[in-house]
Amino acid sequence: MTAWWQGAVLYQIYPRSYQDSDGDGIGDLRGITARLDHLVSLGVDALWISPIFPSPMADFGYDVADYCDVDPSFGTLTDLDALLAAAHARGLRVLLDLVPNHSSDRHPWFTESRGSRDNPKRDWYIWRDPAADGGPPNNWISDFGGPAWEYDAATGQYYSHAFLKEQPDLNWRNPALAAAMMDVLRFWFDRGVDGFRIDVLWHMVKVADFRDNPENPDYRHGMGEMHRVLQTHSTDQPEVHAIAADMRRIADATGHESGRDRLLIGEIYLPVPKLMDYYGTAAAPGVHLPFNFQLIDAPWRADGLAARITTYETSLPPGGWPNWVLGNHDRPRVAARLGDPQARIAAMLLLTLRGTPTLYYGDEIGLADVTIPADAVRDPRELREPGLGLGRDPVRTPMAWDAGPHGGFTTGVPWLPLHTDAATRNVAVQAADPSSMLSLYRALLTLRRTHPALATGAIEGVSGEDDVLYYERQDGGARLIVALNLSAEARRVALPEHIAMPRLLLSTVPDWRTGGEEGDGQPLLLAPDGGVILIDK
Repeated sequence: MTAWWQGAVLYQIYPRSYQDSDGDGIGDLRGITARLDHLVSLGVDALWISPIFPSPMADFGYDVADYCDVDPSFGTLTDLDALLAAAHARGLRVLLDLVPNHSSDRHPWFTESRGSRDNPKRDWYIWRDPAADGGPPNNWISDFGGPAWEYDAATGQYYSHAFLKEQPDLNWRNPALAAAMMDVLRFWFDRGVDGFRIDVLWHMVKVADFRDNPENPDYRHGMGEMHRVLQTHSTDQPEVHAIAADMRRIADATGHESGRDRLLIGEIYLPVPKLMDYYGTAAAPGVHLPFNFQLIDAPWRADGLAARITTYETSLPPGGWPNWVLGNHDRPRVAARLGDPQARIAAMLLLTLRGTPTLYYGDEIGLADVTIPADAVRDPRELREPGLGLGRDPVRTPMAWDAGPHGGFTTGVPWLPLHTDAATRNVAVQAADPSSMLSLYRALLTLRRTHPALATGAIEGVSGEDDVLYYERQDGGARLIVALNLSAEARRVALPEHIAMPRLLLSTVPDWRTGGEEGDGQPLLLAPDGGVILIDK
């Protein structure tokens, strides 16, 4: 039996930037509720909301001070309950963002932990004595630059922080801490949440003896200080898989009790062979979907993409379901990486590959990275390592809904500036234009709902030649053909002999005549920067 999430399309919302309902310039839960009909008309099945828990906002919600409440800037638990009810009434599922590797240093657990060396919660976090010279215990580097250790003068030890010093790492080797965090999952599942995206899952356990990480022989200036060492001992430890299995058992049990299957997604930036380990085993399943970020980092070449698709598909363990992502709140937007014509190709690729795709808000209207003036930078990563292009503010800017002030996002002053063409690049304008990016996304999502071959069917015949990425999706007697031209020149494609009567379903280039239709024997003609979906009957 196919689970709901296997045929679903997920949609990530960065809540600060989606819709502000009260004029303070920050998006909130009531704003998301007010825009649920956009998600219905778009055709997605579930929304994943980046962290909304109480937080000092040192890292904008990824520093959690209470795992079982809502930050006042986003609303209240009552607002979240209302969002859940409104989403479920529309047939939409809701996923929250769980941050289990670290908390805020303002969390009551950490306040107790740093109170004294013999505090009962001391071991809920990772504390180590100084090195012989009084410095940090080892050479681990924070992902935001600088040592991954902060000295606490009151107790004479260092605590570990993979990110900011305001984000102390939780000690998942402590059974009491692990039990408390599992109770967090139960709290939200009991409230009706349909699943979680688990932040930096591969970071959650560190090597037991805290040995140094090896130096990175390929490090060069501009990569970011975190890359000076290889995170061999500070990430991806074998014990993390037992934690993922425990989370999965809770998800499966509460899903069975409620009659609503739960979904766990793991954020894991690892090579494909290691990524596969996070599916777990038949005896101890891991997360349902270890995020597959290959499309974000891949050189945009047909042959290389074909090879990545094939390698990923053949690497999946028995029962493992694929997934694909074009962007998120940490990485450059697809329109910034590829430009508008190829961003349309990327949309067709994402929504026709086998597996569960995740869209990032704003990609459906072709948002690119927004230039942030120096005096408006908010991201702590950019503030710590300026000028390296590592800042995430450009991909977290407010959504534009109409041609009104601030794109209809807020009646106040937005927390980050909008894109300069918000008056024309917005939902209202694009909804009225059949050739727009939004119309293309809606058409693609309609096809996924109409043709099971695109949603859950097999993938066959993957190839990448002469700048054309080609593959087929098949389900029962239905066969769909996807051909994507990654060049700025027209390309002809000879269809395989088993394709008898192809008919055009959708082109990324409006009104493009492909040739090769209705069995006329002509090669398929792809427009420059053009992609097509055909059906063979």
